[in-house]
Amino acid sequence: MTDLGRILMLVGGALFMLGLVLLLAGRIPGLGHLPGDIRVQRDNFTLYAPLGTMLLLSIVLTILVNLLARFWR
Repeated sequence: MTDLGRILMLVGGALFMLGLVLLLAGRIPGLGHLPGDIRVQRDNFTLYAPLGTMLLLSIVLTILVNLLARFWR
């Protein structure tokens, strides 16, 4: 039961951190309006594909995860 408790605490902490990031991400100026973000608007249709934002976040998260992995070795 202690292992299950630890896993639940880790999952809860990860969900909290994800929620905090999503809450604060809207306050970062320029995020979501980078070059490469595609927006198509028609009368009753809007398509938004944030390709530039996804690429930037992917690079930042890759660097962060690699640094954390090196720290824990």
